[in-house]
Amino acid sequence: MSQKESTAWKFGDNIDTDLIIAARYLNTSDPKELATHVMEDADPNFVNNLKSGDIIVAGENFGCGSSREHAPIALKEAGVSAIIAKSFARIFYRNSFNMGLPIYELKESDEISELDKLIIDPSNGEIKNITQNKTYKFTPIPPFMQELIDAGGLINYARNEIK
Repeated sequence: MSQKESTAWKFGDNIDTDLIIAARYLNTSDPKELATHVMEDADPNFVNNLKSGDIIVAGENFGCGSSREHAPIALKEAGVSAIIAKSFARIFYRNSFNMGLPIYELKESDEISELDKLIIDPSNGEIKNITQNKTYKFTPIPPFMQELIDAGGLINYARNEIK
């Protein structure tokens, strides 16, 4: 992820995959269609307010629930550039990297307010909150997982390796 200023959108604890993309929309696997409904049940205006490159900031256990890959696909296609949370459900964590969506665990995520301007520096493990003039440290993503993100996900990574 490039180091550019992004707007934070706040959500709480236990945001499950059904809140990210409701089951009623799973009759399609078209990322563009899924993106039009992302976070709809958590915040009906989210997709209308979201700008490409914005960041979701949440509490504990983001992405819990079913193991649907539709959730990170819909978020990424909608323009979410990263997710910062106190913790992630393990299957969502893995699906996010497989889909090329960067996620960062930050125990201080509750200190970030909605609409704060953030800059993420993945290689140095830093999140700068420009609005509050604070810097947070997180454990950088392991190199192989960063390669998955840089490639746009596992499928693109594998295609590049085959070439």
